[in-house]
Amino acid sequence: MNRFSLTLSTAIARVTEAARAPYQSAVIRIGFATTWLLFLLREFPHRAELYGPDGPWSWDLAQQLLGMNHAFTVLMWSDSRMWFETVYALAVAAAALLALGWRTRTASVLFMVGVLSLQNRSVFMGDGGDNVLHLMSVYLVFTRCGQVWSLDARRARRRDAARARGELAVDRVGPALWAASGVVLVAATALGRFDGQEWLVPSLLWAAWAAQAAWWLAGRFRRSPQPRILLDVITNMLHNGALLVIMAEACLIYATAGWYKIQGSRWQDGTAVYYPLHLDYFSPWPALGDLLAASGIMVMLVTYGTVAAQVAFPFTLFNRRVKNVLLAMMMVEHAAIAVVLGLPFFSLAMIAADAVFLPTPFLRRLGSLAARAAGRVSGRPGTARVPGPRAPQPAEQPQVGSPM
Repeated sequence: MNRFSLTLSTAIARVTEAARAPYQSAVIRIGFATTWLLFLLREFPHRAELYGPDGPWSWDLAQQLLGMNHAFTVLMWSDSRMWFETVYALAVAAAALLALGWRTRTASVLFMVGVLSLQNRSVFMGDGGDNVLHLMSVYLVFTRCGQVWSLDARRARRRDAARARGELAVDRVGPALWAASGVVLVAATALGRFDGQEWLVPSLLWAAWAAQAAWWLAGRFRRSPQPRILLDVITNMLHNGALLVIMAEACLIYATAGWYKIQGSRWQDGTAVYYPLHLDYFSPWPALGDLLAASGIMVMLVTYGTVAAQVAFPFTLFNRRVKNVLLAMMMVEHAAIAVVLGLPFFSLAMIAADAVFLPTPFLRRLGSLAARAAGRVSGRPGTARVPGPRAPQPAEQPQVGSPM
């Protein structure tokens, strides 16, 4: 019984005492935000046909569909061209800010709003990568994804340095963002903009807004650190739980894809990869596709190897070395799909989802190499060290990844 109690207490401590996997959460933040940003920029000339007033999925058709599925989208608040352009521009800005790690708590919420609004406006425009991005945009709201490799982390270090010198660090941007977002939420609710939409997303927006107020007040209440400690424990639990869901989602995607492939006759006889290589829609480089399809052995190996890797991936998580090898193989496969089949954003989304399983030492070395490269480019070469996440400090201002 004592051993069980010790094990249980250790498990609870691991979940509550810190936000785990800070480097992995930073990578998936950068990966998904960059994927969405590049997609929006590439489709900028065609934005009105995809999600706007010039698309085949008209305003009336969108209203009829949303009346049945009650999906969340702010694009249906108005049918004006100006409103559409504003929402699209805000989606681009939110993706860029989230990738940079600027005010990640606010940026992650705005990122989710942008993704859901555009995708739910024209649901038939997406593919598998859009579905992954759709889900991950919601999960990212619950993570503390700005602990490292972010402007928030740099701002926290500068704030700590200023306090060490005895200077007063005052944050005016965070409260201003909180007040502005509150005005928008109150106005949208009072005008009934959330009526007829699913309750989950509006409730999440209000909960995030209220949580920021509670976090700010707890940071100002210096007489007792208990409120801040409690909020820190809750946010750590939400972060760790969200990462677990992201991992489970990635495993589910690969497992279901692999088992469905097993049921297909083309995958069973080893010829499934041959056919998309000869489709004009998936042939940005016809000569490369013909070269790969010319070898029957290569087609068979890629076909069977894809099924085996997808089915086996969830089980390899129990062995670190096997998992890392298979993870590298799957990332290479997605990169090949991006080039050969012309699906760059699907591949980027899947690589970003896979990144949650990358080992921490590898990510730290990668960050150190990137810091050294940046130092050489900026003319300040040296052995730049990538700082790790800060330890919890209940009596201080909100931590990295927590402020607006």
